Amino acid sequence: MGSIGNTLAELDASVVKITRSTELRHVPLPGSLEELSHSYCTDHMVTARWTAAGGWETPEVKPFQNLSIPPTASCLHYATECFEGMKVYRGFDGKLRLFRPDLNGERLSNSAVRASLPSFRFQELKTLIAKLMQIDGLRWLPKDQPGRFLYLRPTLIGSGTQLGVQAPAEALLFIIAVPWPDPATRLKATPGEALGLKLLTSAPDTIRAWPGGFGYAKLGANYGPSLAAHGKAQAQGFDQVLWLFGEDRQVTEAGASNFFIVWENAQTGKRELVTAPLENQLILPGVTRRSVLELARSRLNQAVGDLEAVEVVEKTFTIWDVEAAWKEGRVVEAFVCGTAFFITPVKLIRNGAVDIQLLKPGQTAGYAAQIKSWLEAVMYGKDGAENHEWSYIIENESEK
Repeated sequence: MGSIGNTLAELDASVVKITRSTELRHVPLPGSLEELSHSYCTDHMVTARWTAAGGWETPEVKPFQNLSIPPTASCLHYATECFEGMKVYRGFDGKLRLFRPDLNGERLSNSAVRASLPSFRFQELKTLIAKLMQIDGLRWLPKDQPGRFLYLRPTLIGSGTQLGVQAPAEALLFIIAVPWPDPATRLKATPGEALGLKLLTSAPDTIRAWPGGFGYAKLGANYGPSLAAHGKAQAQGFDQVLWLFGEDRQVTEAGASNFFIVWENAQTGKRELVTAPLENQLILPGVTRRSVLELARSRLNQAVGDLEAVEVVEKTFTIWDVEAAWKEGRVVEAFVCGTAFFITPVKLIRNGAVDIQLLKPGQTAGYAAQIKSWLEAVMYGKDGAENHEWSYIIENESEK
């Protein structure tokens, strides 16, 4: 592991080898097929190799290219792989920003330990991303087009040659950047329906995560087994699976997003913003989730415009609790949050034969919209949030 022994080199982003591409790629237009493919990358990428014998080697920024790994690589056989989802934003003040990148770096390092991969100094991740964006930022996020972003995918894989069942003796960290459609474009406008996601509850015999497992880590092994259920849900006209756990059908996550609901407490009558807890390690500790909770606790503890104050609650709750609150008229709204879908309202949850209608035609999710606007101000440096503590500004962009 990267933290064992004093002789192993730490990941160090202060010294980076840079090789510029001589064949720059076409920059796709917003809404183009390349952007919608979610797989068309920018001109360059970051790589950093680790070995059990020496630790972390000098990171590189180099032309985007395919990886070369042996067929016996650990990631191909034992799922020694973890990743992060992040974005880099072109602000309305012309600056490039990352949103709370140290939280992503720390989570990637923690996920690596869970996947038997080397840990690293998580603060180095944002610096490596900055090195990449100092080269690719201006071409792919022009200053005259504020409000746009690129999706970032830092990934760590076991890349060594050993086929035996053991922790990898070699690993590779790489970072790529991808033009990504605006999350709002994912919502399908259906005449006579509200704008929001439709969720289908998971089948009782299908489990995404379990106590003592790795639901809290961002591993590829969390996602592959869920794709079949996701495909079936989409075939039935739904956007995501609402993952439930246990005989009592606890609400955990919606697809790859954290799930929130605003309702009136049945006992106290107080309005609550509720989401599943982290203690049982069933859900991912989302960066957007954490930010929603912190904003709600600091700003929604009193009325904001037409929105009543809410009490923020992290607790276990079931789909039956949701259904009962809906039947009793206590549900105000629900939404999901994450890097991919950002803040997106939920309009319907199908649980067996029951359709829980959360948004009526013409109705909007007010809390989701307010929280989204607060976060966008930080991400894009506007409305007085140009120097917010959650922003990491990338300086010294190259004109080349």
